[in-house]
Amino acid sequence: MALFLLYETSSGYSLFLANGLDEIGQNTEAVRNSVLDLNRFGKAVQLTAFHPFESALDALNQCNSVSEGIMTDELRNFLELNLPKVKEGKKAKFSLGVAEPKVGSHIFEVTKIPCQSNEFVHELLRGVRLHFERFIKDLKPGDLEKAQLGLGHSYSRAKVKFNVNRVDNMVIQAIFLLDTLDKDVNSFAMRVREWYSWHFPELVKIVNDNYIYAKLAKFIDDKSKLSEDKLPALTDILGDEDKAKEVVEAAKASMGQDLSPIDLINVQQFAQRIMDLSEYRKKLHEYLITKMNDIAPNLASLIGEIVGARLISHAGSLTNLAKCPSSTLQILGAEKALFRALKTRGNTPKYGLIFHSSFIGRASARNKGRMARYLANKCSIASRIDCFSESGTTVFGEKLREQVEERLDFYDKGVAPRKNIDVMKAAIGSAENKDTAMEIEESPAVASAKKSKKKKSKSDTAENGEAEDKPTVNGGAAEDVKSEKKRKKEKRKLDQEQAVEKSNGTDRVDADEQNGTAKKKKKKSKDRDTEELQDASAMKKKKKKSKGEDL
Repeated sequence: MALFLLYETSSGYSLFLANGLDEIGQNTEAVRNSVLDLNRFGKAVQLTAFHPFESALDALNQCNSVSEGIMTDELRNFLELNLPKVKEGKKAKFSLGVAEPKVGSHIFEVTKIPCQSNEFVHELLRGVRLHFERFIKDLKPGDLEKAQLGLGHSYSRAKVKFNVNRVDNMVIQAIFLLDTLDKDVNSFAMRVREWYSWHFPELVKIVNDNYIYAKLAKFIDDKSKLSEDKLPALTDILGDEDKAKEVVEAAKASMGQDLSPIDLINVQQFAQRIMDLSEYRKKLHEYLITKMNDIAPNLASLIGEIVGARLISHAGSLTNLAKCPSSTLQILGAEKALFRALKTRGNTPKYGLIFHSSFIGRASARNKGRMARYLANKCSIASRIDCFSESGTTVFGEKLREQVEERLDFYDKGVAPRKNIDVMKAAIGSAENKDTAMEIEESPAVASAKKSKKKKSKSDTAENGEAEDKPTVNGGAAEDVKSEKKRKKEKRKLDQEQAVEKSNGTDRVDADEQNGTAKKKKKKSKDRDTEELQDASAMKKKKKKSKGEDL
């Protein structure tokens, strides 16, 4: 059986015929030895056809299709022209060796050409790649390297160009920065507390919040200058008048030492830095929420923006998270505990980053593991929907959240939850309804725009008619006359229809009256007949009585 080799390069498609396979054999070691020697390999493998790409854009499209395992029309035409034709109902006397098994399967499905991709074929293609410049005579030295470099740059650039709104790298960087900001703000706030406590130690027990403490440290400055005149400003910062009075009283009887003006200025500057960092942390949190709603709306609505962002950052990307099975997603973040348990043959961890979700905290200690497994299952479904769906909706995430709530009720109260099929059908229906509603909302806007355009055109024509000469006016008058004639004709038709309806109504009334009189006559005739019968029977009785008397 003849073996053809399909080799894809940056410059075009090439087809090789492998001869002398009986001498070389199917041994890969023999092939490896013959690959390095061009004389031996040139006798075994020969170039049969070459199809160059038309442009760099064509080369990029072909490279993308091959990487996705799709056979293009150009490749199909190239193979059908250069390979022997296979008769219907008969087996092919040749096979095609390809590097990508997915491309081979697609070629076989469409063209019925038998393809193979094994170690032997890969070794032959390695030899083709090594000596490719020698097979094609028109190639100059350096042309193939330039084509490979240009195609590599364009291919990587096309892969990097994702949708700007769906880039999950921003979420990963934002959640890392949020965690570091939390650590830094907490450590800086502790430093301010220790620093300012030398001057005003009683303030630490009154105020617990770090941000408010930094604000007060900047506002109070020197405790000896704090008086009751500053009570309104203190109440604005603390939000409680009683606490403000307590701060003023504590400042009067404080045990702290006095600080120099330079030290107080440094404390104020550091407190301002902490305030700026905490405000930036709030803005970053809002930014992370908006990005999560754009990138993974279902995952965010199911488990929360922060936990969902941590899962994405730990997995590396949303696609990696979507590829993870639910068992892996369940213990993401607990790798050390997992490998320690495997090493010591102890109990493996039940949850990792998912533990920060409110669902596991609400579950009882007995059901925490079961709840984590169920929640990981729903999170994997939500991440796959977010990764592979074209339109972003929160419908599926909300339905999955309802399912988790029902599962919690089932574990606590024994209430049977709904089936997953029914919930998903309801979610698909609601998502389709939302899409139709969006289309309906868009259509009136288009219609109103068309109406406004028509009105504008009518107003323009009216203005043009006024600006034109008298013949146009006469034409307008003629159109008015025609419209009046049409109205008159319509009125006549309506009058005729009404007259016909009235005549039909009168005919029906007459018919009803006739039917009524006929019925009355029939009743009268029946009554007469009954009376005559009664009279005849009475006469017979009288005759019988008279006969009896005579006897």
